[in-house]
Amino acid sequence: MEPIVLAYLGIAVMIGLTGIGSAYGTTIAGSAAVGALKKNPGASGSYITLAALPSSQGIYGFVGYFLLATLISPDMSMAVAGAVFGASLGLGLVGLVSAIRQAKVCANGISAIGSGNDVFGITMVLAVFPELYAILSLLVLILIWASLG
Repeated sequence: MEPIVLAYLGIAVMIGLTGIGSAYGTTIAGSAAVGALKKNPGASGSYITLAALPSSQGIYGFVGYFLLATLISPDMSMAVAGAVFGASLGLGLVGLVSAIRQAKVCANGISAIGSGNDVFGITMVLAVFPELYAILSLLVLILIWASLG
């Protein structure tokens, strides 16, 4: 396999997995928001904010693409291509799982707010925990990118 193919394959996997995670995550939280609107329509701003949180992992994949694309060239080495693939796969997998897990936290918070509980702040704090691992994965990608650039 040509090194450039391996690198682009990694980037495609990263974009695909982080995008799937965000799409699935925002659907989980968005579905909870629709249900909660029936009980408490006055808290729609809180619902929208919480439902949007899992979209950030897709953005991290997008940022990863822009960074790693600067390393790709027709004559790149297999070592650089392997690093691009590994960094991409790492961010893709963590982004996929963290978006889905974050969405479940957000969906529970949305449900509780819909039932009249004042849990927006604590839900935001708790939703940051799964997000942290996507951020760390992006930081590792940035460190790999910087070491190769």
